[in-house]
This record gives sequence, structure tokens and C-alpha cells, in this order.
Amino acid sequence: MKGDRPKLLWSASQSSFLTHDYTVLSFAFTYTNCSDKPVFTPSRLVVKHGDSASATCSVCQSACKNTLYGLEKSVGRHTINGTTVSWEVDSLTEWGTELTCYYSVNDTEVQCCSILPITVYKSPDSVSISINNHTGPMFEGRQYTLQCEVQNVAPVKNLSVTFYRGTTPLGQQQSFNNNNTKPADEQYTFTITISKEDDGVQYWCEAELELGPEGPQPPPVVKSENITTTNLLSPFVDQSELHIVYQPVFLFYSLF
Repeated sequence: MKGDRPKLLWSASQSSFLTHDYTVLSFAFTYTNCSDKPVFTPSRLVVKHGDSASATCSVCQSACKNTLYGLEKSVGRHTINGTTVSWEVDSLTEWGTELTCYYSVNDTEVQCCSILPITVYKSPDSVSISINNHTGPMFEGRQYTLQCEVQNVAPVKNLSVTFYRGTTPLGQQQSFNNNNTKPADEQYTFTITISKEDDGVQYWCEAELELGPEGPQPPPVVKSENITTTNLLSPFVDQSELHIVYQPVFLFYSLF
């Protein structure tokens, strides 16, 4: 355990000494870098909100024999068979939860432990696209900001939003620094420059939850509706030439 920084843990959990279950309420220093550390299977859990989940922990190879060991949890139930702890929950609805499997080192107040991270996810209720702070005509050569709004999604840090012009991806936005584990609304923006080739072009966005290999395959994807540019002719008077010329402008409308 050299070089591992201990963490002070206040625990109140159901544990086992040999084959007898009882509740432990104590202070303990915990290490996650011990040589014979508990091993979770799987090593990471990704669970859809409301679904069932399960995991097992092999507490040790030999170091935990005849000592205190168990599982700290906030939801679900667990059973102990030898040095194997099994956990399950029928419907996981708690955001930001994790499991800690541990044993006491030589009957001291020092614990060797492993943590099982659990990602609880929820696909967006809806995804919509609009022009940020703009109504009315759109002129060739000017810049406009597309805004993609994602409603009620979790976790936001795993969300990736891609903007499209027709079938061509324009760019991708993410919120790596948003550590909120509960469902939230999030907005993403992308700047475009209107050209004469934009007549009839459709813009849209899609939101994808990138949950890694432990998550659902393919990843959950929700798309927005399309907004389409239409080429109109808008007359204006050129006073230097005193004749009417026509300049193309663009309008966006939604297709549902």
C-alpha cells in the first residue's frame, strides 16, 4: 500500500464477518491501490434509468479471509457467498450512484476497497433546431447561428450534438465540463454563412449519448426536425444607377 493516499471513510453498511451479516458503523481509512484488491464484474455499469442491474465482487484472493468485508451501497440488495458479494436492483432510479466493495486489512481500521462506477442514462425527450435571436429575411454573405436544444437528457457530459447541412456534418459540440448526473436541458450553437447555394438546403441536428462499450449499441440518437432555406427575390432601389435590381435573400421554415 505504499504510495497510495488513504481516504477517511465514514461507513454505515451491511457487512459480513465469515458467514454472519451485521451492520458496521465506524470510521475507516480506505485504500484503492492495495495488492489484493476487490474486483468487480463488470468493471463499469451503464444502466438505462428504471432498468434492472446487477454486479458481483470478488473481495480478495486470500487477504480478506477471516476478516471483515462487505459492500457499501445506497440502493438495491446484496448477498454474500464465501468471498463473493452479489448485488442487484430491480429498477435503478437513483442518479450518480456507485458501489464500494471492501475488506478490513488485518482486522484494523484500514480498508482495501474497489469502486464500481455506475452511469445511469436517459435519452432526450426531444431535440429541436432554430436560428438564434433571428426572425425574418436572411441575406447572402451574412452569418447566422444555428441553435440545437436538447431536452431532459442525462448525463449531459456524455452527450454529443452534430449539426448538418443536408447530409454533410458541419461540426460537433459537447459539454465535457458539465458533471450533472441528473436529467437537464442543454443548448448548443453553430455559426453558418448564407450563400446563394443555400436555396432549398436543409439544416438539422442530432443528439447522441456516447456511453462507451458498456453502453447500448448502437448509441441512443435523437434527431431534430429540418429547417429549410428558400431563395426569394427582394427588390431594392440602387440610387446610383436608378434602376431596380434584385438581391437574393433566404428565409428559414420548419418541416414537420
